[in-house]
Amino acid sequence: QVQLVESGGGLVQPGESLRLSCAASGRSFSNYRMGWFRQAPGKEREFVASISGSGGDTSYVDSVKGRFTLSRDNAKNTVCLQMDSLKPEDTAVYYCAASFLNHGYKYWGQGTQVTVSS
Repeated sequence: QVQLVESGGGLVQPGESLRLSCAASGRSFSNYRMGWFRQAPGKEREFVASISGSGGDTSYVDSVKGRFTLSRDNAKNTVCLQMDSLKPEDTAVYYCAASFLNHGYKYWGQGTQVTVSS
């Protein structure tokens, strides 16, 4: 099992940046594909980005490509989502999730609020 704790959310203006972090407890962190999802008010939760256990493979939803960068540090059991050029439509609660050996995202953090507004 793994427990996930997100941090780094906040209120920023359009065009600014935020860096979200997700700290994982438990063993064998490199066996987990890590993902970020978000849920805006009144909308379903959507996939944002994911990264393989080794960090060599990343995937992004089209709406964040070129603006968001996902990375991980397996020595520190952390993943970071660097979000640049933020837009109001990026406003949502962002969740970190873990998938053990690609068996689906079964482990979730509590979420962190990101608000982009002028």
